[in-house]
Amino acid sequence: MTYDVAMRHQQALDPSALTTIGTGLHAIHAAITDCRNAGKDAECDAAVILLVRHLVSVTERRPDSMVLRRTCMDQIAEIRRHPVLRTLAYRGVAYDEAAKRTFHAEGRTAMRRLAEALGLDAESYSVRSNKGGPAVSGEITLHGDQVYVQLSLGGLGQDREVLYRRVSGRTDYCGQRNHFASITLLLSPDRFAAQLRRDLQLSLPVAQAVRLFA
Repeated sequence: MTYDVAMRHQQALDPSALTTIGTGLHAIHAAITDCRNAGKDAECDAAVILLVRHLVSVTERRPDSMVLRRTCMDQIAEIRRHPVLRTLAYRGVAYDEAAKRTFHAEGRTAMRRLAEALGLDAESYSVRSNKGGPAVSGEITLHGDQVYVQLSLGGLGQDREVLYRRVSGRTDYCGQRNHFASITLLLSPDRFAAQLRRDLQLSLPVAQAVRLFA
């Protein structure tokens, strides 16, 4: 069953109330939904096209493109100076599904970078993620033949977000004595890899040892 309504056409003819990007986008989204319900092609719908053009006119009152591009580049530099993983660790992700999803995605990326810094072959380790319930952060784990590293929040306090220990294989979940580090160290994979080798007395991968001693 399909049906059509006049609302989008009325808004397109008199968009004077749509004075912000948010209201303009809401009207466009609603208009596209109306087209879908009516079985019409939104790409060709007159009301949708007029509403999009009105949104363009709203943005024309904003700074020019060159200023906006410079602002975007400045924001990228700021984000790189303050990684989102560290920000999420300090603010927490409990009861925030979107934040937890980002935390786990960024955490897995950080663990893979650590594995690269350690010189681990792709077949010699795994990175797994357990989100747990809504009240906890869950954990992201790097488990190799000799090393076990786990990132989680809240349990042991700030600057102890990362647990690491030496293990004897990828079926060893207990391992030796636990050590702890801050999430800031995890975000410096080369430095953290050096600390792991020192604290856990890890043997170098064959290829890396050859490069060092050749």
